[in-house]
Amino acid sequence: MNELLKKLRRYEIMIRKVVNNQLQGDYQSIFKGAGLEFDDLRPYQYGDDFRTIEWKVSAKGHGTFVKTFREDKDQSVYFLIDISGSQDIGQEGKKKIDIGKEIAGVLTLAAVFEGSQVGLISYSDQKEKIILPGKGPKQGVKIIQGIFGHKNISQKTNLTEMFNFALNLIKKRSIVIVISDFIDEGYERPFKALAQRHDLVAVQVTDPRESALPTLGIIPVYDKEEGRTTWVNTAFGSFSKKIADTFTSEREHLKTICKKNQINYLGISTKDDIVIPLIELFKNRNRTMKRG
Repeated sequence: MNELLKKLRRYEIMIRKVVNNQLQGDYQSIFKGAGLEFDDLRPYQYGDDFRTIEWKVSAKGHGTFVKTFREDKDQSVYFLIDISGSQDIGQEGKKKIDIGKEIAGVLTLAAVFEGSQVGLISYSDQKEKIILPGKGPKQGVKIIQGIFGHKNISQKTNLTEMFNFALNLIKKRSIVIVISDFIDEGYERPFKALAQRHDLVAVQVTDPRESALPTLGIIPVYDKEEGRTTWVNTAFGSFSKKIADTFTSEREHLKTICKKNQINYLGISTKDDIVIPLIELFKNRNRTMKRG
């Protein structure tokens, strides 16, 4: 655990230094802007978020008004991690589950450094590990132990149930960072509902072999979630094309949902180092907060 914490802290410090240098000290804004309390009303200005319009007051005919907010000092950050069997793809030590856990660990340390409350929800098709939000270094270690030390109860996926569980558990507006490969169907409605209630970040972890299977002839493919093996012929060009097309269309579908619902999207591959994509995430959120 000590070696793991040292590794995660090296990443976190590296990211903080780069972003601080590039954004003149505005690094902390990745964990700000979501934990807000209603403060007052003011007239609508061009560029204001339409979601902040106070329709009841505006309907009285004296102009369009938006709500203003003040920062909530008890900012909460939740990590919502999909730890189902489909995450267990990739090279040893660089599987999707490994990358997802590293990202969650680094961001946990960053959130603790910022003084945020940090909580954890690990999910398969059922709740796996729940740690309610808390502050300070001890909470950071507790979260990281919960991320890296947990053994799965189930290997199956149910993103709909995962998002519904989070909707029921997290009552106060928070930053919710979802880490998943998003390989599932029918999760869109609760995912959008989560974005309406909270400041949502979607981190999609992928592996190159999901979009380009090597041509190996007839091979056994083991479905860890279902616990069964299927034989497929990878030599067929139509099969390879279908795999690639499905991967691309599903990823674009997720990106479209995120764009329409003001969800920060980050795609990261198991072949990538996590530092550069996380720096981009921090910079994008910084720009979003400044526009807000």
